[in-house]
Amino acid sequence: MSETKSTAKFNSQIIAFGINPSKIYRNLPVERLVEIAVEKNEGLVTSTGSLSVKTGKYTGRSPDDRFIVFDDLTHDKVHWGKVNKQFPTETFDKLSQKMKKFVDGKELFIFDGFVGADPGNRLPIRIISDHAWQSLFAHQLFIRPSAAELEDHEPELTVMCINDFEAIPEVDSTMSNAFILINLSKKLVLIGATSYAGEIKKSIFSVMNFILPSKGVFPMHCSANIGKDGDTVLFFGLSGTGKTSLSADPERMLIGDDEHGWSDKGIFNFEGGCYAKCINLKEKSEPQIWNAIKTGAVLENVVIDKESLKPDFDDGSLTENTRAAYPLSYIPKAIVPSVGGNPKVIIFLTADAMGVLPPLSKLSKDGAMFHFMSGYTSKLAGTERGIKEPKAAFSKCFGAPFMPRLASVYAKMLGEKISKHNTSVYLINTGWSGGPYSVGERIKIEYSRAMVTAAITGSLDIVKFSHNDIFNLDIPTECPGVPSEILDPRNTWIDKDTYDLSAKKLSQMFVDNFKKFENISDEIRSAGPKI
Repeated sequence: MSETKSTAKFNSQIIAFGINPSKIYRNLPVERLVEIAVEKNEGLVTSTGSLSVKTGKYTGRSPDDRFIVFDDLTHDKVHWGKVNKQFPTETFDKLSQKMKKFVDGKELFIFDGFVGADPGNRLPIRIISDHAWQSLFAHQLFIRPSAAELEDHEPELTVMCINDFEAIPEVDSTMSNAFILINLSKKLVLIGATSYAGEIKKSIFSVMNFILPSKGVFPMHCSANIGKDGDTVLFFGLSGTGKTSLSADPERMLIGDDEHGWSDKGIFNFEGGCYAKCINLKEKSEPQIWNAIKTGAVLENVVIDKESLKPDFDDGSLTENTRAAYPLSYIPKAIVPSVGGNPKVIIFLTADAMGVLPPLSKLSKDGAMFHFMSGYTSKLAGTERGIKEPKAAFSKCFGAPFMPRLASVYAKMLGEKISKHNTSVYLINTGWSGGPYSVGERIKIEYSRAMVTAAITGSLDIVKFSHNDIFNLDIPTECPGVPSEILDPRNTWIDKDTYDLSAKKLSQMFVDNFKKFENISDEIRSAGPKI
């Protein structure tokens, strides 16, 4: 296809979409996007070479402002409720037209690329934004097309993210001026009035997590890495549990840090980059992430010294949810294209703010399905608006905000994979020990790394386990690199009676939460904590 035909094809797509901007910047290189962002005062270049931006009022996801369009496709396939809230088709169409009219005569930035490193399961996407830095974010986070692929690009999902457009709640049926609206039938996502870039990627993942099960592919909110011998490991966990940090292992090769699919051939990353939390980031403890913050990386809401232009990763005055976005190629030995074989080890990560869960335990298949459906963790400060300190929470499949279907749909696929590939599953608590948040201490990342290493290398296959009756978990009596006394969390509490009460309280929370799941086998239900 000649350049003229390629341009004509792109222009016809834009006309068909119904927008009339004054100028479009499509798939610009990193250097040019940074240059424009600085020219437009969207951000500044730091001493590391990274682009620093502030997202204003919204420094985390806004779940109350997220909706899915209710129509013939979604009415019986989406698990409707507090997470997946219904939005009328007609109202969506009206708001869509208002957004398109709003950008008439304005400069827009477009990223055309893919989600999904497996060519057989990838989704062509188009991200339209009104800020250069968000186009840079998309460029670094998603999979870039080759020159030939860009010429023939036909988007199957479009995300229109217009930061400067605000809804009128009483007119547009939104909860606030901000909105994230997902139309699965039209494969169109509308995002307005929030500059937090995480909304872009998470809305796209929600679409993938809806589409893939119908293709027989298990979508997962997890990170993944691979060893020298080709052994693939998955890390499930919500934001702040250590998913990104623990998968960025210098001794292993990173596949991806957030979202993957598991097909009959193996696993594949949805992304082409990483979106790492960087509050209290230290070079010594997380060298791969530290060194990835360089030219082309995007820093969100990190405080920058005005004179030296050095990022202060310890300053959470803007938000605890500070972020760094960078391509996979910035991580040494990262796998590109980011695919791997069928995993032999799966690790569930939870940050228990109550400080009562064991740091390490092994799960049966039924136990794995129970804890996968439960998705227990603590929401950490800054990840969502309004969260100031850790709060116990259950998020189905370790990613409820991004899983549109019933939890049992995803859990069934997990159980089938575990059985087929004889996969071992471990639950690792990266939260608190010796007491709850503000009393105990957060488990050292060095210990969490040692637990992960023991699970991967098979060291735990030869140690003895004791059974915790309250949580119905098998706990190793020893683990290389970890003080044995902390493996039983009760040992770390000064007041044992208070520990017992807190442990029983959490156990009751597990049981109460699981009551919401219907048509679940007795084997899975009985694999959870006991009252």
